Amino acid sequence: MTLLFRNATILTMDKAHGTTPFSGDVLVEGDSIAAIGANLEAPDGARIIDATGRLLMPGLVNAHMHSSETFFKGRYQNMPLEVWMLYSYPLLMKGPIAPRLLYLRSLITAMESLKAGVTTMIDDFFDPPGFDFDRLKLVFDAYDASGIRANVSHCVIDKHVFDTMPYLRDLIPADLQAQIAGPTITPDDYIAYCREVFASQHGRSGRLGFMVSASAPQRCSVAMMQACLALAQDKGVPYHTHVLETKTQAVTGPEFYGKSLIGYMRDIGMLTPNTTIAHSIWVSDEDMALMGEADCSIAHNVISNLKLGSGIAPIRRLLDAGVHVGLGTDGMSSNDTARIFDVMRFAGLVHDIAGPDTDRWMTAAEVLRSATIEGARTALLDKVTGSLEVGKRADLVMIDLSGYDYMPMNRLDHHLVYCENGSNIRMVVANGAVVVEDSRLTTVDEAAVFAELRELLPAYMAEHAELEKLNARFDPYMREMHRRATIQDIGIHRYQGDLPLWPGRNSAG
Repeated sequence: MTLLFRNATILTMDKAHGTTPFSGDVLVEGDSIAAIGANLEAPDGARIIDATGRLLMPGLVNAHMHSSETFFKGRYQNMPLEVWMLYSYPLLMKGPIAPRLLYLRSLITAMESLKAGVTTMIDDFFDPPGFDFDRLKLVFDAYDASGIRANVSHCVIDKHVFDTMPYLRDLIPADLQAQIAGPTITPDDYIAYCREVFASQHGRSGRLGFMVSASAPQRCSVAMMQACLALAQDKGVPYHTHVLETKTQAVTGPEFYGKSLIGYMRDIGMLTPNTTIAHSIWVSDEDMALMGEADCSIAHNVISNLKLGSGIAPIRRLLDAGVHVGLGTDGMSSNDTARIFDVMRFAGLVHDIAGPDTDRWMTAAEVLRSATIEGARTALLDKVTGSLEVGKRADLVMIDLSGYDYMPMNRLDHHLVYCENGSNIRMVVANGAVVVEDSRLTTVDEAAVFAELRELLPAYMAEHAELEKLNARFDPYMREMHRRATIQDIGIHRYQGDLPLWPGRNSAG
C-alpha cells in the first residue's frame, strides 16, 4: 500500500524537529516512511489523503500493560497491589481461561489500543499455572489479526508466592498455606520454552516480537533471572520486570537481601541497557544513579500507580539520572483503559505537586517523548518506531485539529498532553497499513467480537466471582502484611497528602 498525506501539520519527534511542528507531506510506501517534505510527488497508484487541518504524529507506545486483566476493567477499587492481586491473579484457581476467550481478550485489548492511537503495545502476558506454547500463540494470532505492533512476553515466577513478600509465612495459618502449591518451572524449562517462541513467533508479520520477563527480583531465583537476561541480551530484546512498585516491595529488599531491590539487582548483574523496569516508585537516589549508569529504562504507569495507591514515582530525578522513561497503562484492571493520552495528561500534571520549583516540573515535550520515541526505547524499538523519519516503520496517528480541544491553537505539544483524549483521532496507520479510519477498525469486525463476548463472558465472570470468594480468605493476612510494611520508616516517602498512614483523622474533633 502507498499512502500520500498532503498538507499535514507534522510532529516528527525526531532529533531534528522534536516537538516543533511543521507543514508538509508524508509518503508511506509498503511498511515504511519513504519521504517527508513539501509538495511530494505522488507515485502511481498511491492513495492521496488530504490532511489539511490534520496532525500527523508518531503512533503512541504503551510501554507496559497486561492483557490478562482486560476482562476486569471497572471491577476493583480501594485495594493496594498486594490485596488487589488476590482477586485479579487469584492464588486459588480452577484452571486457565478458555482458549477462545484468551484469543478474544487479546484481540479486544489490541482493538481498544489501536482506536486510542496506540500502535505499539508491550504486553507482559501472564497465564498461570503453566507455559503452553499453543496458548501463547493465540495471543500472537490475535495481535496479528488486529494489525498492531506488539512485544509480548510470558512472565515467569519460580518462587512460592508466600516467599515473595515479608511476614506472610508468619501471618498466614499453616492450613491456608498448604492450599497453595509453589511453581515447578526450572530455568532450563523456561529458557527452552522461550527459545521455542522465538523460533516461530518473533518477527511475525514484521511487527510482532517476543521478549523475556522474569516477574520481579523477589519473585524469581537468581538462576532464573540471570538465564532470562542472558537470553534477552542474546536476542537483542528487553528483559522486562517489575521493581519497587510499592512500599511493601521497598521493605522486602532489606528484609530479604539486606539492601534495596535495585542494589540486589546490581549485585547479581541484572541492570543493563536491556533492562526495562515497570513502575520504579520507591527507588532511592542511589538506586536511580545505579539505573542511570546502567542505561536502564522504566515504564511509568502513573494512573495504575494512583489507583492502587502505590505512590508517585520520582520521574524528574529518574530523568536527571539518565534513565529512559516510557509511559504505560499497566493492565486494564489497575488503570481501566488502554488510552495513553490519559496517561500523558496525568504524567503531565501529577508531578507538579512534587515541589514548588517550576523548573523541575515535567514539560509537555518530555511527556510526548515518553509516549513516543522514549517509549520505543524502553522496548528496544527506537530504531524501528517512535518517531516519523524516513526509513522507519510507518506507525502514525492522524488527528483532527479543528475541534474544541484545539480552539484556539496555542502550543501544539500542550494541547496534545493537556487537552487531547483520543476523541479527535481520524486515522491510525500501523506498519504502513490503515488500521483505523473514521473511528472504525478496518482489520476486525468490532460488532461480531462484541457480540461473541456478550455471549461468552457471563459464565466466565460468574466463575471468576466464585474464585474471588475463595481467595478472600487470604485478604486479612495480605492487608496486615501491607499495614506492617507501610508503617515502617525507610527514609523514602512516595505518598502524597497529610492523611495519617493508618487509623486516625486529619483533624481533631
